[in-house]
Amino acid sequence: MSATEQELNDFRAEVSAWMKDNKPADPGFLLPQTFMEVGDEQQLEFLREWQHKVWSAGYLGMAWPKEYGGGGVDAKYQRIADQEMRRHGVPICFNVIGLGWAGPLINDIGTEAEKARYLRGILSAEDIWCQGFSEPDHGSDLGSARTRAVRDGDEYVINGQKIWTTMGNFAKYMILLARTNPDTERKYDGLSYFLSPMDVPGIETRPIRKITGEYGFTETFFTDARIPADCLMGEEGQGWRIAMQTLQYERGAEAGAAGGLAMVRVTIDDMISQLGDLTRDGAPVLKDPAVRDRLVELIMEEKALSLGDRRAHIAPLCSDYPGSLPLSHKLRATEMTRRMRQFAISLQGAEGGLYVGDPQARQGGFWQRAYFNSFSATIGGGTSQVQANIVAEHVLGLPK
Repeated sequence: MSATEQELNDFRAEVSAWMKDNKPADPGFLLPQTFMEVGDEQQLEFLREWQHKVWSAGYLGMAWPKEYGGGGVDAKYQRIADQEMRRHGVPICFNVIGLGWAGPLINDIGTEAEKARYLRGILSAEDIWCQGFSEPDHGSDLGSARTRAVRDGDEYVINGQKIWTTMGNFAKYMILLARTNPDTERKYDGLSYFLSPMDVPGIETRPIRKITGEYGFTETFFTDARIPADCLMGEEGQGWRIAMQTLQYERGAEAGAAGGLAMVRVTIDDMISQLGDLTRDGAPVLKDPAVRDRLVELIMEEKALSLGDRRAHIAPLCSDYPGSLPLSHKLRATEMTRRMRQFAISLQGAEGGLYVGDPQARQGGFWQRAYFNSFSATIGGGTSQVQANIVAEHVLGLPK
């Protein structure tokens, strides 16, 4: 065993011990299963304190530059820390849009001033970030964004509306795509990208209640909101290119995320252990041949996703279709997650119709809530239909 391997093993043991000693106790209220379910101040402050604690211990942003609050070490260390967070079942690091999208973008193409201004606050959870891409009536057609940004001296005046703004009501900053030129021949050429403050007059957020009964998304309205001109990232008209780079991070096709858990992950093993005592007609459900057949299919699919993720980091194994695994992972993983959680509900029979708050609900309605929450991941970052088109066009070379 090489010294490097020994160092990584020692580090894993260190992280594991820390997680065991510092995993928070049950707070007595419902915690979000993903960063898209942070609906009230109580949840927010609990998760903010936890993320700050993980970062202070050195287990978040480990591969980000040291001068901006990161650890300045090899990304392998962060992957180990993330694995141990998952294994110990600790709470999520909720500031995902900052940690996974805005932060990597700023690290990659931001100015030194932007890095100094934004990165440390993302890691410490002091500064929450949201995303201003989607708009009403346009669905996944991001290029048709109508929110306007008009230059007025040292400011831009913003007017328009965004929707599905995760944690918009808590955010200090937004990655904002807005139209600076409405007269370009190609609609994509008139868009610009901003690192916009949210605490200026003229920006209003309204929470959206989801099918789970929880909140987490907002509508965001801009009415003559003035933001500093230096919030522009890159040049005017470069917004589409920068937005596409951002979506690469969001969809998992680009490295650079700070780490941490974005959602409570449940595996087939979790489902088997938690639902293994279910019976149907006096016999264990998991001994039913049809159930076992479906279970094996899901186990194979889960294993394939895991192996595909490992393969994606080995270039010679991806030379036939470079980028195919990262580009397709978001589609494959979110759809498999949705189907697995739906299967877990079906195993419960009539009990599957119970929900959070019902005293008879299994595990407090965990699987039902998880199933409803899974739809947000099949929509965010591009719907499954959009993702299928991306794979078809950019991996398989099929026509539009």
